[in-house]
Amino acid sequence: MEGLNLIQKKQSSPWAIWWIALGAAMWGLDGVFIVTLLHYVTSSQIVWMEHLLLFLFAAPVLIWKRQELRQLKLADWLAVIFISWGGSAIASILFTAGFTYGNPNVVLILQKLQPIFAVLLAAWVLKEQLRKNYWKLFIAALIGAYLLTFGLHIPTTAANTSQLIGSLFAIGAAALWGGSTVMGKHLVGKLSFTTLTALRFAVALPLLTVIILVQHPNWLIIGQALSLAPVWANLLFQTLVPSLVSLLLYYRGLDGVKASHATIAELAFPATGLLLNWLILHQTIDLGQWVGFAIVWIAVLLLSRMSREPEAIGLNLESSAQQADLASK
Repeated sequence: MEGLNLIQKKQSSPWAIWWIALGAAMWGLDGVFIVTLLHYVTSSQIVWMEHLLLFLFAAPVLIWKRQELRQLKLADWLAVIFISWGGSAIASILFTAGFTYGNPNVVLILQKLQPIFAVLLAAWVLKEQLRKNYWKLFIAALIGAYLLTFGLHIPTTAANTSQLIGSLFAIGAAALWGGSTVMGKHLVGKLSFTTLTALRFAVALPLLTVIILVQHPNWLIIGQALSLAPVWANLLFQTLVPSLVSLLLYYRGLDGVKASHATIAELAFPATGLLLNWLILHQTIDLGQWVGFAIVWIAVLLLSRMSREPEAIGLNLESSAQQADLASK
């Protein structure tokens, strides 16, 4: 029975999956507000200003929960740095910059590659089993990503170069966010979801500040932008909903599922974004890009099924062992 209990603990909690999916769906609200803010400030400036506001939440939480921080070891702090610098700072800048160069829908759809990176890192860091067919799905997903970027056309023009840059930014963000899922899973058993969320924002802020200072921003233009009510409205909404509330929900659910399963639930993110881009920004994709979309979706679907197989095998083996034990009695 002890072995069965351990296996059951590894099973995904339906409620936890829904917490993750709801939080990820809120990330999809980012696109509409990012496009508006990019008329006034750069992508890195948007992310920096968000984290300045988010620090107002993070600082009191970290003071209140400081006892939790004392329990962290070196490996835990490295995971925090990866989540904060990679997932919260650099990935956010890459994702936001992708909207400057490419079709917003393509940038969002490429986030479907995130499970590919998450499962690979989960196998390495968390020792979650990696099936032998994984690499076939990885190659298929890369082909789908290419088609999403260029469709059925051969990239030869400056416009294609711009699309390529935007897509590479989006893929980079997907890789960093996929890694952050794994690192977050490593930490959720040691930190409360509020502490982990606060750490993510607080540790990212110094790096973002350095990035901003190196870029020598025009503070006068930034000040003029912040004097506009629409800029503040968009910035506050994006900070509170797609950033703060969404991550609180996300980390609330992450403790109940495997990293390879959580990253599938995160696909609510591009789904929400695509819907809003179609309704509000009137963005569409062509036939070749739909083919790429289908390839990526099928690859991710097969990946999600593949990630459940080891658990099913474990349960069957345990059940067989129990039956054999009863028969011997």
